[in-house]
Amino acid sequence: MTRRALVVAALVGVAAALVWALFVAVPRRASRAGSNTVAAAAPGAAPTTSGRKIKARLFYVSGDGMHLVRVERDVAYGEGTLEQAREILAAQVTPVAEPLVSAIPAGATVRALFLTEGGEAYVDFSRDITTGHTGGTSDELLTIYTIVNALTENLPAVTAVQVLVDGKEVDTLAGHIDLRNPIARNPAWVQ
Repeated sequence: MTRRALVVAALVGVAAALVWALFVAVPRRASRAGSNTVAAAAPGAAPTTSGRKIKARLFYVSGDGMHLVRVERDVAYGEGTLEQAREILAAQVTPVAEPLVSAIPAGATVRALFLTEGGEAYVDFSRDITTGHTGGTSDELLTIYTIVNALTENLPAVTAVQVLVDGKEVDTLAGHIDLRNPIARNPAWVQ
């Protein structure tokens, strides 16, 4: 085997092990041991019914199309960091009325959400986040930092976010920005 083939095989093996660990081993161990190592919000989790709201900062594309703008919105209250993260993401992916423009493609939904004790959030989106994406480096950056900043700015316990698609780690959303590792907040993209 060539060196390149060995490197590719090793990367595929590491990615498969990570996916298995994130979606099988760690959640199973956490539920069995009652551990707080990883918490997960599954799709279809019961929505908050208390009617209680919080103010959260959500992010939308600026008028110049090159930055994000912060918009304070009422978001359903979630008990604990994991549930609050789920509520913030639900609000962020909800279609918005003009003049606001969402950087998240229409139809994209959050399939699952995982939080580690180290403060990393793993957000699993439906395939629509890639198939409905407009493409381009700037648009891809705006989509990523909409998600990352919405969680990290509103939830101090979340330090970085990794975007997954259909339960799998992806290299990019639209071919430009490396998503193989969790990404920290970047206020430079906010106007």
